[in-house]
Formats: sequence, structure tokens, C-alpha cells
Amino acid sequence: MSEALFIGIDISKENNLAQFMDNDGVTISKPLSFPNNQKGLETFLKLIQRLSKLHSPSKINIGMEATGFYWWHLLEALESFAPDTSKVQLFTINPSLIKQFKNTYPTLPKTDAIDAWVIADRLRFGRLSPVDKRSLLYAPLARLTRLRYNLKKDIRKGKNRALKLISLKFSDFFKASGKRTFNNSSLELLNDFTLEQITEKTIEELAEYILAKGNNRTKNPQEFAKAIKKAARNSYRLNSKMEDTVSVALSMTIENIRFLENQCKKIDNSIARELKAIDQTLTTIPGIGPALAAGIVSEIGGVKRFPSEKSLAKFAGLTWHKTQSGNFEAEETSLTKSGNVFLRYYLVEAANSLRLHNKEYAAYYNRKYQEATKHKHKRALVLTARKFVRLVFALLSNGQIYQEGGNN
Repeated sequence: MSEALFIGIDISKENNLAQFMDNDGVTISKPLSFPNNQKGLETFLKLIQRLSKLHSPSKINIGMEATGFYWWHLLEALESFAPDTSKVQLFTINPSLIKQFKNTYPTLPKTDAIDAWVIADRLRFGRLSPVDKRSLLYAPLARLTRLRYNLKKDIRKGKNRALKLISLKFSDFFKASGKRTFNNSSLELLNDFTLEQITEKTIEELAEYILAKGNNRTKNPQEFAKAIKKAARNSYRLNSKMEDTVSVALSMTIENIRFLENQCKKIDNSIARELKAIDQTLTTIPGIGPALAAGIVSEIGGVKRFPSEKSLAKFAGLTWHKTQSGNFEAEETSLTKSGNVFLRYYLVEAANSLRLHNKEYAAYYNRKYQEATKHKHKRALVLTARKFVRLVFALLSNGQIYQEGGNN
């Protein structure tokens, strides 16, 4: 009986290639190329069963790189095939780990067979965490929260494009709008009127328009109208052709932003519904709504797989490079950013919400903001997110609800 059978699979859209290795690093079968579909899976399983009868391994470890979505169907099918996790363990491995490990073999060529062999060999060296079946329960929710992440990213890009176009159409607009730039009344104003039309309107007419487009929620519409009218008079004038093209581009950009924001509202509703089926207590924290909680718990995928809050922080990439030589140690250190980008995003977003809704985290943020010599907001926000990891780990590990000052 061999101690273990290690199977590395190189995944692609059309075909997979598997390598089979024993505990001593000896390949015990020819590489198997099989289609990445149900029929190919059956061929793969038959070979595993044949090798199991021939070698009687005590354990079967199957690993693949977690790239794209091509691995998902195979992993889910293998989960059904391997109910006995004491013998069969599945691993999805970060591609960067495989790349670094392959660098220890500088003469190896780049082929699918070699890549599968490297994955099997990396499995043989151990110190990898197998897939926790419970973590797969969070995968459907993660699809929604990752879509939300990308929608928010697209909205930011759209707003950056809009800002450039606004500066062309209405050069002094930002002096008047301030934080109101992307309010509905501001966007409608930019869409509906030229600079000349704004200057020709009375303050009362502009104020009435701003109030109506802002659903009667705009504060001090008269003052805003005065500022807009003054900015319109002082702004540069574009030639007619440039003005027309900029107006069209700005109108379409605003339309895209509104569409994406509407999509975000829909995805937030879906996320809230899905989150109800998951046992979590993060929404008991003031400032943490369903979308933020879902983004965090879905990427963690079951907190029990992390031995400590430090390992969770490392998984999120909320650790810092240490720069030290002799008696010198750098004061400014950079974030590693090598972890789960989605989890880090939701933790930082949560920190930004906490600084506005939680006294303890607001005080911590302000203290770190004052201590920072540069990049004050970003640095304080990331440090607040790192502090928040401790609370997340405590609440999810113990199933506790949030108690101000009592969970950290």
C-alpha cells in the first residue's frame, strides 16, 4: 500500500490533463488528457478507480489551479464522487503558489503535462488546505457579491469619464456643485441646458428646476442656483461642434452611470435575499448592511478554516511588507495586496461605513488619520479595516451578535 496518491490537473476550457504521482514523486501512470465535460469526468474517475485498486493508496489528493471558472464543474463533480474526505481530499490552489513552486525547477518547459506534474508535486510537499465542503455553500452568494464589486468598479470609471466631460462642457461647474456633482438635479441640469440657457434663466427658475429634479430634497436650492448661474457666466465657451459632441458623450455617460446604479440596486436586493439563508451576525454591527456582510462572509467561505484572525487578515491581503536591514527599519511600509481582492474591497468598504456609524471605529480612524504623514485617508481606512478583521473573526467564530466595545 502506498502512502498517498497525488493527482495534479491542468484545467482549460476544452480539455484537462492529469498527472499521477506517488508519495516518492514517481509518476505511476501516463498523463491522462480528458475533455472538460461530463463524459471526460467519467473517463478520469475510471482511471482513478483502477489506480486505487492497483496501488491501494491510503489517501488520494487531487489538486487544480483556481483560475477562471473552468475548474468549478470538475470540483463540484469530484465532491460528489468523494464523500469520504478522510481518504479523498480536493485542493484548489492559488496559481501564484504554483508559479513560485515551478521556479524551483528552472529547466522545466511550459506544457500542460508539465504544469499538471508541478501541481501534483506541489500537493506532495503538503502545507495546503483542502477544500472545505461548507465553503462551497458560499459560492453562489460570492457570484452576486463579485458582480456587485465589478458594477461598482464600472460606476467609478463612468464617473471619472463624466468628470472630464463636465470640465469641458462647464469649466467652473465644480466650484458651484461641490459634493452635489452627481446628484440627480446636477446631472439633469447638465443634460438639459447649455451655458447660455443657464445664464438666461432667473435664479427663481433655476431654483425651481433644481428642487423639482432633486425630488424636493435639495438643500438651499436658491443658493445652489446662484452659484450655478455665476459659474455658467465665468466658464469657458466651446465652439459649437465641440459643444455638441461633448454634450452627446456626457449624456450617454450619465445614462450608463444611472443604468449601472439601477443594476446595483437590483443586485443588492438579490444579495439581501440570499444572505438570509446564511448563518452570520455581521449585520448586527451598526453600519454593516446586507451587501457588505455578504461580500465578507461569501469570500471567507466559512471562518473555521482560518486558525486565527491573523491568517484571515493575510488571506485578505491586509498585511504589510516589512523593510528592515541592520538597525534600519522603514516607517513607511506598503500593503502586500497579495490576498483575496474581493474580501479586501468589502472589508475596506465596511471600514469606511464604520467610521461614520460606530464611535469606536470613528475614534480609531481619526487617530490613525492624524498619525499618518501621507495618504492619510487611505492609510487610516486600511488600518481600520485591519482592526475590523479581528471583530469579524470573533463574531463569526463564536456566533455572537455585536456588542459595542465587548467583542474585540
